[in-house]
Amino acid sequence: MPFDRPSESATVLPEETQGGLGTFGGVYTPSILTILGVIMYLRFGWVVGNVGLLGTLLIVILANCITFFTALSVCAIATDKVVRAGGAYYMISRSLGAETGGAVGIPLYFAQALSVALYTIGFAESLNAAFPHLNQLYVALMVTSLVGILAFTSASIAIKAQYFIMAAIVLSLVSFYFGHPVEETHIELWVNNKAPFWTVFSVFFPAVTGIMAGVNMSGDLRDPIKSLPSGTLWAVGTGFVIYMTLPVFMAMRADSITLIAEPLIMQQMAVWGPSILLGVWGATLSSAIGSILGAPRILQALARDGILPKWMSFLGQGSGPQDEPKIGTLVTLVVAITAVCIGDLNLIAPVLTMFFLTTYLVLNMSAAIEGFLQSPSFRPSFKVHWAFSLAGAIGCLIVMFLIDAVATVVAAIVVIGIYFWVRQRELIVTWGDVRRGIWMALLRTAILQTDHTDDTKNWRPQLLVLSGAPTKRWTLIQLAEALTHNRGLITVSSVLPIGSRDMAKQAILEKRIRNYLQRRGVQALVRLVTAPDPFDGAERLVETYGLGSIVPDTVLLGDSQQSSHRDRYCQMIANLHRAQRNVVILRENTKLDQNPFVESRHRPCYIDIWWSGGMQGNGSLMLILAYLLRSNPNWQDAEICLKLVVTDETGVQAAQANLDNLAKHLRIGALSEVILADGRTFATILKKSSMGADLIFLGMASPGEMFMQSYEKLQNWTENLPTSIFVLAAPGFDFEEVLGEN
Repeated sequence: MPFDRPSESATVLPEETQGGLGTFGGVYTPSILTILGVIMYLRFGWVVGNVGLLGTLLIVILANCITFFTALSVCAIATDKVVRAGGAYYMISRSLGAETGGAVGIPLYFAQALSVALYTIGFAESLNAAFPHLNQLYVALMVTSLVGILAFTSASIAIKAQYFIMAAIVLSLVSFYFGHPVEETHIELWVNNKAPFWTVFSVFFPAVTGIMAGVNMSGDLRDPIKSLPSGTLWAVGTGFVIYMTLPVFMAMRADSITLIAEPLIMQQMAVWGPSILLGVWGATLSSAIGSILGAPRILQALARDGILPKWMSFLGQGSGPQDEPKIGTLVTLVVAITAVCIGDLNLIAPVLTMFFLTTYLVLNMSAAIEGFLQSPSFRPSFKVHWAFSLAGAIGCLIVMFLIDAVATVVAAIVVIGIYFWVRQRELIVTWGDVRRGIWMALLRTAILQTDHTDDTKNWRPQLLVLSGAPTKRWTLIQLAEALTHNRGLITVSSVLPIGSRDMAKQAILEKRIRNYLQRRGVQALVRLVTAPDPFDGAERLVETYGLGSIVPDTVLLGDSQQSSHRDRYCQMIANLHRAQRNVVILRENTKLDQNPFVESRHRPCYIDIWWSGGMQGNGSLMLILAYLLRSNPNWQDAEICLKLVVTDETGVQAAQANLDNLAKHLRIGALSEVILADGRTFATILKKSSMGADLIFLGMASPGEMFMQSYEKLQNWTENLPTSIFVLAAPGFDFEEVLGEN
């Protein structure tokens, strides 16, 4: 007969003494009160009766191993950084980021708030069993209100109440240990014909999930770095000793049938039976007080970090010298009273259990990742090997599925949904987290595993965009994004005059450009250099920029409009070609006032590729670039047309057949068109045939003595045409292999 809810609570408020609570009052007391809860009183006999003494001891050991590993993770994180208000939420958000912290913190708050109702309902049920004439709902509402008033008005009374409750629990345990047998029996070491082992385990496990009691109120401790590890581990150790000894006495004093049939079997065994009732009532009240005190602090931390919507920021306000979240306490009380009025919370109790276990799971993962990465910023005074934390995380996950697989899935959906909701809001936080360390570790591995050999199978352009100020040549960045579609690297670069900015100002400018690109939805790196002239700067970028084998292989730049610079411009292209880089030049016709890279087009678009020289070099690269463009959702309706000019009428048919066959084997859905020159110049044919195109691809001649004249000829050909792209493929790379052609 499983119990509805684990004995999980938050903690207690600090004594109103200068400097806050110490280890015993702030960590040990609330933690041990949460661990020694109602499951110990009402379900421990049921556990022993179902699996026997050895089975119970095995369950206690397994459950406490998970709890112990989680406690070690908490100690490691707590001794690395000052844990402020919010406890578990604060730890997770500062380690794995605001999104993960919010995804766990919001469900954890509601779990804590609804726990108040669960505990007060449990108290009312036990009181109603002793005094049947009492109305259970009214008792639950009255106790919930009293607990809320206690939390709102007096912190010192709350902490003193915990001490009285602890005294009642100690009295009940002493009365039990010195008790007597209920019947003559022999110890049953193992029972096989009762409830399944893992079902019994899932019932008991919530009894040991109270280790976060001190952590949730960490902001009120005098010395959290010292108090959290010692208080938590002492509480875990005390609970382990008690849970290992209790079943021995139970197995000696009653048989399995009696242990299963009597939920309050401890009362029958105790020297003074009423002491067990005092323990049960104390356990439920201590957990309720802990939850009503801990939940508002999580809510306060969520509001202060901006996780909650802006209109809820008032929940982050504190009152008095101890910064008590009185507004949050009132909100939590309203939530708890509403839950009490609803009544039966048995259906949502497993989901709440999952939220607590999810918190432990994520805490363990945080400590495991931090320990594995060994970042210089992670230097806990309480050192724990990352394998222990990982074992704790795996244990939590297994237990979640053992307790309730459906509730686990529901909790996971809620947590993931909140994660993406928080992430969509694009919170800007001022603290770092471990995610950058993870990416850096993966980046290091990837770079070292990537060699310098050509990889035609996975090739896509890694673009260095010589855009200058992005606002002036935004079309270049649009083209780069259209070609990569978030699958290749883009570096937006600019060359600054020497002396225009020092390195500090240059870094600030890079950051501004990155922010500008992010606001426009462009994912790109930014690199600025200083040089005597832009051409030297571009060559220096190509020569030095990159990391290992991860270097830009394609340089994207705008057309040279100034004839006085054209000689140096063409020299730069030749140098880039010798450096084995692809060169892609965008030539816009501003007179036509059209931008083919805008997202809103209401008609099909056309891409013309002027074919010459076969599949080698420029031809293959132009096809690849056109195909990448059409892979972009904004260009998926584009028609690619291969166009070839022949001078001999007798060769038109053969050329058309060859071009059709090529288009078919390329499998990129390209059309083909062979045009007879019939005495016309190529410039005339180009103008007539491509005037209605949206984008025109033309290959450039390999740089030589007459390269500048060849480039000027391209400029003249496309002077009054739509946007054109000049392509110069890097020497030595087999672009034909990229297309799958042998």
